[in-house]
Amino acid sequence: MKLLLDTHVALWALVGDRRLNPAATKLIADPNNQVYVSAVSVWEIAIKHALGRSGIPFPATEALRYFEEAGYSFLNISPEHAATVEQLSLIHNDPFDRMLVAQSITEPLRLMTHDATVARYSDTVISI
Repeated sequence: MKLLLDTHVALWALVGDRRLNPAATKLIADPNNQVYVSAVSVWEIAIKHALGRSGIPFPATEALRYFEEAGYSFLNISPEHAATVEQLSLIHNDPFDRMLVAQSITEPLRLMTHDATVARYSDTVISI
């Protein structure tokens, strides 16, 4: 399975946060699954860390290194991803989350999120 982790799920996986349930942890650790982190998440981490937001434990440059060490693949933002955002209903207003949904639809990937609103976009979203 190809998994795209939303920003918080990716961070929780790195730090072993208990909000990441055992089923999600098992999917992420499964060597048969390919785990992706989007450039969108790195961008979100950079912005929120610079603003001093809670829940962002380290800067984006460190996150990149930790994601690489964890063996995650990186997903760039393509023009097709950007165009797909226009097709999404206005269920969610967060531009980072909307791009992650668009990327998961376009590729396709299974998006893993803790956000119940994001999970409403598709039955391919894994809600934890």
